[in-house]
Amino acid sequence: MSTAPFTSPTMEVLAEWTDYNGHLNMAWYHVLFDRAIETALEPLGMGAQVAAETGASYFTVQAQIHYLRELHAGDRVAVDTQLIAHDDKRLHYVQTLRRLSDGVVAAVTENLVVHVDLATRRAAPFAPALRERLAAAVAAHASLPLPKQVGRKVGLRRGPPPAAEH
Repeated sequence: MSTAPFTSPTMEVLAEWTDYNGHLNMAWYHVLFDRAIETALEPLGMGAQVAAETGASYFTVQAQIHYLRELHAGDRVAVDTQLIAHDDKRLHYVQTLRRLSDGVVAAVTENLVVHVDLATRRAAPFAPALRERLAAAVAAHASLPLPKQVGRKVGLRRGPPPAAEH
């Protein structure tokens, strides 16, 4: 398996996805990341067709996005997906959204998904063959540097606010 992250097909920011601030609305970052994870996981045996055939899928249980740069209508983007870790039922991954014209990283998302039996709507172990494919991908991606945003928590620092600079 390649040590390169999974890279999505090129996507374009549509004008109707922008908001009154003139940039890509935050909800559409989620859509771009979602489209990219589908293309990344399908070859591993996790996707719509597999869900229909096996009755098993995955649900996102945690997601955090860091919005780093604005995107605008017409920007062409791609998403790199790196698998970080997995256990019997869960997969942890990070995605980086890049503007293709200059390579700027516009956003990073870190996610945790759980494998689910669609009949019971409860967490279920990955099938052995899928677990092996995930292990191979996680091992291949282990040599890749993680974005600095991985593992950060949301919140404000405790203590007094920083002193104003004069």
